[in-house]
Amino acid sequence: MKYKEHLQKDALLGKIINEETHQLVLHKNIPLRLMASIMSQQLSTKVAAVIFKRFLEIYNGNEPTPQQVVDTPFEVLRGIGLSNNKVRYIQNVASFCIENNVTDTLLLEMNNEEIVALLTQIKGVGQWTVEMLLMFSLGREDVFAVDDLGIQQAMQRLFNIETDNKKQMKQQMIAIADKWKPYRSYACLHLWKWKDAVKTA
Repeated sequence: MKYKEHLQKDALLGKIINEETHQLVLHKNIPLRLMASIMSQQLSTKVAAVIFKRFLEIYNGNEPTPQQVVDTPFEVLRGIGLSNNKVRYIQNVASFCIENNVTDTLLLEMNNEEIVALLTQIKGVGQWTVEMLLMFSLGREDVFAVDDLGIQQAMQRLFNIETDNKKQMKQQMIAIADKWKPYRSYACLHLWKWKDAVKTA
């Protein structure tokens, strides 16, 4: 893969890039993917999958439109195991997408910064959530999730970054990651994988 050759120019990052190759895939129905990411926050992958399956079952197993989600009674969404806040945030996403005509077509025409600026206007949607959406739903190759705890822990260990001052730590991370452009998403994927492997070793 072309990205590996580029990232391996960083000697320390190169040490953790093994034979495994990552691929980023573009998924359809991005507004729904954003709702799904809110549902899955602070849940294990397994529990999140169960909740999302129950969510789809409300719509007979089909992926709903934002309008269908807005029209779904609050209690019905609460009934699948979502907190009050998560139900509000999901309906916020659906309403925002209707009001601002947020579609896959619109998002595909926008750059990463424009998408972050647009979607973080929604109450309950932060920068990290949009960055995950950019990587895992829109398949964008150059996203750096500086606020992600896993990325922070991996880079602290790999690059021996001091953690006493959070602001300085993030500045240092961004400076290191700058040379990974335009493949910072792939760097994040390898950092997550390495961190998990080290933890379980």
